[in-house]
Amino acid sequence: MAMTAFPTPHVTLDVKGVSCPGPILSAKRLIDDLAEGEVLMLVSDCIGTESDLFAWARATGNEVVGAEKRPDGSQSYYIRKGRTDHPVAHAVLELRGVVCPGPIVEAKRLLGGMQPGEVLRLVSDCAGVRGDIAGWAAATGHEVVATHEVATGTYEFYIRRGPNR
Repeated sequence: MAMTAFPTPHVTLDVKGVSCPGPILSAKRLIDDLAEGEVLMLVSDCIGTESDLFAWARATGNEVVGAEKRPDGSQSYYIRKGRTDHPVAHAVLELRGVVCPGPIVEAKRLLGGMQPGEVLRLVSDCAGVRGDIAGWAAATGHEVVATHEVATGTYEFYIRRGPNR
């Protein structure tokens, strides 16, 4: 299993002990002062922070680029101010709850019917797919053009169909 590399935060906000919506309100104040592309690490032990944070990030144009459990039971969330535009997807595969190799098998099937250069958006929460997708795409002539974590452990992969597949 590959180690996840998180971006170096420009600012860290520890709000352990603060109940919702406090962590999100505090994060908003700090994010507003960051430059585009800078990262805030939010540390929270409030159980509602995760769902609130991902919904808030989608609504505000910010991006949660990673999350990790801390030894004390709290969670660290890495939030980038603003985000690069997601590629335009020509087709979407929503495969939450489908275990490996299902997401790759279904992606292969759908990409086979797409035109070269078209982009598939694959949404998966399979624990193994994140480590497997880049190698599979490269081996089959496709390209992973973007990956975004949309909830803890759930990813969107944007895969461009290769010219010869």
